Amino acid sequence: MSKRSLIIIALVALFGLAAGAALFWRADGPTAGSQAQTDVGGPFQLVNQDGQAVDESILDGRWSVVFFGFTYCPDICPATLQSLAAAQEQLGPRGADLQTVFISVDPERDTPEQLKTYLSLEAFPKGVVGLTGTPEQVEQVAKSYYVYYRKSGEGPDYTIDHSTAAYLMDPKGRFNRVLAYGIAPDEMARLIRAAMQEG
Repeated sequence: MSKRSLIIIALVALFGLAAGAALFWRADGPTAGSQAQTDVGGPFQLVNQDGQAVDESILDGRWSVVFFGFTYCPDICPATLQSLAAAQEQLGPRGADLQTVFISVDPERDTPEQLKTYLSLEAFPKGVVGLTGTPEQVEQVAKSYYVYYRKSGEGPDYTIDHSTAAYLMDPKGRFNRVLAYGIAPDEMARLIRAAMQEG
């Protein structure tokens, strides 16, 4: 094989790795079987929509779906929260064992008061917990969940580009699986029910 061919193969391989990494960070987060899967989550210090200090112990004792977004999100965040509400309902009595934890990646605008107003919508999951904090606190928890986010635009109408996956955590606060963006509520309920039965 010529030197030129080897260089082309190496460049293609590097491009593939870069593209894979970009998809990992921007869309779904850790995938099944990835090294990151084993260490998703970790300690954090945030405040909830009532202004109370909260840490990772909020995940103890219940199944939790952790989702990162922001209250000014025009489509992905409300659609995901609505799907989670429908999935929780489809779980029947087991739905009481599930909580949704919505972590804002827009601490500049998402005060506890703003979170409380936004998450009170009837279409969203019952008992959803909203969390926010300082930019540094949000950055720390986002990194621990392998979540990508970046401010886009200037002025008061800026938006946030962010990862779209949700994370199912078991009652010991351990990562169980990714719930990919866009899956139907019945499929989401099926995946959560299967995890509960296995756990």
